Amino acid sequence: MGHFDADGLAALAILARSLPGSEIRVVGKGETPWTDHVRTELEQCQPSAIVATDLGVREGDILPGTPACLIDHHVPTGTPGEALVISGHGCEPEPTSALLAFWACGSPDDLLWLAAIGLIGDMAEEKGFSEMAAAQQRYGKTALRNAVSLINAPRRTASADASPALALLMKCDSPKELLSGANPETAQLVAAKEEVKAAMDDAKRVAPKVRGDVALIALDSPCQIHPLIAQQWRTRLRDKVVIAANKAYRPGWVHFAARTGGTQDLIRFFADRRPEGAGTEYGSGHRAASGGALRIPEWNRFVAALGFPEEQIA
Repeated sequence: MGHFDADGLAALAILARSLPGSEIRVVGKGETPWTDHVRTELEQCQPSAIVATDLGVREGDILPGTPACLIDHHVPTGTPGEALVISGHGCEPEPTSALLAFWACGSPDDLLWLAAIGLIGDMAEEKGFSEMAAAQQRYGKTALRNAVSLINAPRRTASADASPALALLMKCDSPKELLSGANPETAQLVAAKEEVKAAMDDAKRVAPKVRGDVALIALDSPCQIHPLIAQQWRTRLRDKVVIAANKAYRPGWVHFAARTGGTQDLIRFFADRRPEGAGTEYGSGHRAASGGALRIPEWNRFVAALGFPEEQIA
C-alpha cells in the first residue's frame, strides 16, 4: 500500500517490482490504512502481510493479527501496534520513502531512477544523496524532473486516479521512456496536468486573510491544489503559518495544507490547536509542511478558534 504522490508511487513501484506477485493498493483521496473502509477491504482480501509506504506512522495496527512493515519518513504520530517501522524521520539528510524502499530492497540498480523520482518529488533533490547524483548522471536531470511533474499530476485531479502514473512506473525502465508517449498512460497524465493547471490559475487569484501569525487561503476546488497554493504563498509570507484550506476537495470535509518559511513547528502548531473530534487525518507530515483534514463541524471549531470565524461552513 502506498500514497499517491510521486514519492509514494515510486516507493510502491520499487517494492512491487522487487516482490513479484504482491498485490498493490494505492491509497487515495481521504484514505489512510487506518480508516475503517480500508480496514474492511483488507479484512476481505486477508493478506498474509502488509507493507505500507509513505502513509505515515500512526497509532494502532493496520489490520490486527497481520504482520506489517511501515516504510516512511514523516513525523510519527503514534505507535503502529506490532508493525516493523523503517523510518527516515530524524535522519540528516532525511531519506524519502522511495529511497528507503530502494535501500530495503537491496538498492537494485535498474530501479535507481525510481528512487530519484521520490527524492525530487519530496524536494530532497539537493540533499546530497549519492543515488540522486548517480541518477542525474545516468538519466538526466531534466528528464527526471519532467517525469516527476507528470507522475504527480493525476493525484491532484478531481478524480485523484493515480493508476496511470503507477502503471508507467511499473512498466517503464527510464524517465525518458515514461515521457516518450510510447505508452497510452502518458497522454492521460498530460491531460491531468492540464486539468490541474486550470484549477491552479483560478486558485492563484484568491488572496490570503492574515490574522496574527496565520495566513488563511480559502479554496473551493475538487482538485488537490491546496498544497501547491500553500507552498507558493510560503515564500511571500515567510513569517506566517500559511494554511490553504479546500472545502470542495471531498464532500463533508475540509482538507488543508500548511507551510511555513519561519521557525514554527507545524506538528506542534496543530497539536496545540487540535479541535475536539479530530481524527488521524489531522496534523500529520513534517515540521515545516503539515496539514490534514477535518469534518465540517470540527473544521468550524478549529477555524473559529484560529481567528477566522467567517470561514465556518454552514
